[in-house]
Amino acid sequence: MTDDPGAEDALELDIDTVYDVLEERGRPLATASEVARAHGCSPAAAEDALEALVAAGELDRFDAETDPIVWYPADWKATVDRERAVLFPNRREVVVDRPSQFTRARLAGFAHLVETNRTGGYVYEIRPEDVWQAPYDDLASLLESVRAVVGERNRGLEEWIEGQWDRAHAFRLYTHEEGYVVLEARSADLLGNVAEQHLEEGQLRARISDTEAWVAEDETAAVKRTLYETGYPVVDERALEAGDELPIDLRARLRDYQRTWVDRFVERGAGVLVGPPGSGKTIAALGVMAAVEGETLILVPSRELVSQWRDAILEHTSLTAETVGEYHGGTKEIRPVTIATYHTAGMDRHRALFEDRRWGLVVYDEVHHVSAPIFRRTAELQSKSRLGLSATPVREDDKEEEIFTLIGPPIGTDWGALFDAGYVAEPEVEIRYVPWGGEEDRNAYVSATGHERRQLAASNPAKVDEIRHILRAHPGQKALIFVEYLEQGDEIAEDLGVPFVSGETPHARRRRLFEQFRSGPRDVLVVSRIGDEGIDLPEAEVAIDASGLGGSRRQGAQRAGRTMRPVGRARMYVLATRGTDEEDFARRRMRHLAEKGVRVTEVTSGRDPADAEE
Repeated sequence: MTDDPGAEDALELDIDTVYDVLEERGRPLATASEVARAHGCSPAAAEDALEALVAAGELDRFDAETDPIVWYPADWKATVDRERAVLFPNRREVVVDRPSQFTRARLAGFAHLVETNRTGGYVYEIRPEDVWQAPYDDLASLLESVRAVVGERNRGLEEWIEGQWDRAHAFRLYTHEEGYVVLEARSADLLGNVAEQHLEEGQLRARISDTEAWVAEDETAAVKRTLYETGYPVVDERALEAGDELPIDLRARLRDYQRTWVDRFVERGAGVLVGPPGSGKTIAALGVMAAVEGETLILVPSRELVSQWRDAILEHTSLTAETVGEYHGGTKEIRPVTIATYHTAGMDRHRALFEDRRWGLVVYDEVHHVSAPIFRRTAELQSKSRLGLSATPVREDDKEEEIFTLIGPPIGTDWGALFDAGYVAEPEVEIRYVPWGGEEDRNAYVSATGHERRQLAASNPAKVDEIRHILRAHPGQKALIFVEYLEQGDEIAEDLGVPFVSGETPHARRRRLFEQFRSGPRDVLVVSRIGDEGIDLPEAEVAIDASGLGGSRRQGAQRAGRTMRPVGRARMYVLATRGTDEEDFARRRMRHLAEKGVRVTEVTSGRDPADAEE
């Protein structure tokens, strides 16, 4: 017997033995506990043996902080073109190293991207709402996709996913043959202990069976929202009002995926078309209008979009100018198809917009802009077909559930499929970390606090030189430069000798500058936040994000979207001042793109601002 109490537990490993363990597991990495189980020793002994192979240069390791360390062969990166996925089931997280576009697009179907790092690591979390909204027809298909990504079956995780799937199908709304709305539960227990316990008195008028209750008039939206917040999203299968008839012929030819969008919407009667900019959501919406054939109210965030919708309707459908009205600060026309701004529609004195016609379809463009007053109006329009459009149905106040409960569930094709098919140019996104222009600028930042500190980092003068460098690398290409701060926009525009378009720019001049960019000799524009959406500039080939709205995921995707069209090589550069909070903000702004399968790279500018003009 030895004096060393751990000697009997010691484990000797060589690289071939490790490969045997990996082959048995069917994955290219393993934890110390898994090696210990394979060899009948303690996890501590296995970890010591694995560390010895790391010291010998035969293994490498990945430290996932609070979760178990994983080990993999040191030559794995150089010899095998595969990504590594590690599942942490207790936290329902998946860590993937350098995932392919296909894998990222697949993960987006059932998980939420939490963070990325500069070495290519992606951390995903599987939340209840991800399972509820997963675009799968049945549970088996969803579980098959999860297994394909993580490379294993995990009983605990799959039981949790099955539980969430069951919650998403526990309640449904349907229209009774006598015309009123019924809430049906999968069991009497669910109706009594969930619905009746959480809904307010009067929202359910009376039971009509052990599992069914009569929903009070005008309370449908409140019932859906309350049950969603309780953890039970409701399947909405009500018969919706057709509204006044409006025959429409679509003159544009729908792509296959657009036809699928239209068919899925018609089947449901409500939903949000989710697709990248340039994928033709507006044309698909016109296809929905032609399928519904009812008078239509279209709500948009800006007057520019009012004009664009009107032009698209007249160009791509059989409707005439007399049937299309505009309703905003400058014009008040209520016609069979009416296009209104959210701002005007949300005012109480314009209730006639919702009441004077029997709308068969309500369209919400850039649906994440829907404001509280519009949500209140939406509660009164639950009997209508409701269509939302967005590349990024993300609200920074985490109120996505209001979009999906009051308008409808997401409908869309994964972005990767559209990139691969050539319908949309996948943007090449690069986050570029820029040094300070000088010690004086850096010292001012260090001394500042709060908003002033953020603005100083965003307005780093060295960014102007970096922008010049980027523009020289893309001669003759159309470029948009986005800024968050008006002062910075003025300075960049003056230094480059180009116009700056902001909310303060008169509509006539704004429209003229955009038209010059689309079809004229103007190659570069500096734009404020108004350029994030509501403008159609398909000619843009380069987007430079000089400063942004903190870590807004929606804004990052929208700005990249200005370059995403069926042809061309789309490029986006995100500038962040090195060593400041802007670095994290930039990564967060690009997170939605990364979720959708777009590869985002990060580089550090090695250029000395003092040499920028040489």
